[in-house]
Amino acid sequence: MRTIDWQDGHIVAIDQTQLPAQLVMLQIHTVDELIDAIKRLAIRGAPALGVAGALGVVLADGDQELAQRLMAARPTAVNLVWGVRRVLSRPDAPLAEALAVLEEDVTVNRALSDRGAEWLLEHVGGPVSVQTHCNAGALACVEWGTALGVVRALHERGGLGRVYVDETRPLLQGSRLTAWELAHQGIDHILVADSAGASVIARGMVNAVVVGADRIAANGDVVNKIGTYPLAMAAQRAGIPLVVAAPESTIDAATPTGADVAIEVRDGKEVTHVAGTALAPSGTTALNLAFDVTPAELVTVIVTEDRAVEHGPAAAAAQN
Repeated sequence: MRTIDWQDGHIVAIDQTQLPAQLVMLQIHTVDELIDAIKRLAIRGAPALGVAGALGVVLADGDQELAQRLMAARPTAVNLVWGVRRVLSRPDAPLAEALAVLEEDVTVNRALSDRGAEWLLEHVGGPVSVQTHCNAGALACVEWGTALGVVRALHERGGLGRVYVDETRPLLQGSRLTAWELAHQGIDHILVADSAGASVIARGMVNAVVVGADRIAANGDVVNKIGTYPLAMAAQRAGIPLVVAAPESTIDAATPTGADVAIEVRDGKEVTHVAGTALAPSGTTALNLAFDVTPAELVTVIVTEDRAVEHGPAAAAAQN
């Protein structure tokens, strides 16, 4: 089953807000329906957003205003804009280009996952116990995954230990989505509170942190789900690698550093409430930053479908 696909002239996608309780498929016929699905995170994950953007241009049927609104649906992840612009560049064959984006996502993410697994087995050895954050699996892509794709590739090679899954507040993409995927794949995993992530690393329970990315700046700064930065600091302190797995389309050469990226701030009710139940006193306000920036010097390697880019002190430490 694909996370997002094109069938009979419209988009079909898993409604990720309904997992793990039930598997619900959305039938999306208009750009407005697609924007709504993206904003409420029914469709999420950088590669999946790129595909959604590409297919959304087909739904827009040449309407530039709709295309602009679609690009603005999520301000931080670069893939959404990338997907829209790629199809807009082919006004002669928008559907063919959008379907090419869809199919390429599968092969691209499988390739980067294999590269990431091979890098870890070479530099860390096996079995590799991994800590991951948010959801960068099949649900964030079309059908394979980026960070969780690396985990799957390690599992295929017999080189995977246990996976420690951060719950990933406030919307619990780790406990709701990543744990759901790993359970279906029969991969040994354990859920940990976000605040325990650094302690998992410090206690030597993992020997690598593997995450995805929503945007990678030209200098190598990585923008990912909020909570990635403290894991990166803990990994450097413990001397274990931080591996960022993302397609080339996530690298934004036009953005010099992570400081130049607009960080999405979402509704504070996502922090103060869970499933409609209040967790804080009435009237409490909350700062709900959706992403953080991990400086390039804390990143050991960025793995894409084409290359593995090692840089900074963290990379040097991994060689020692």
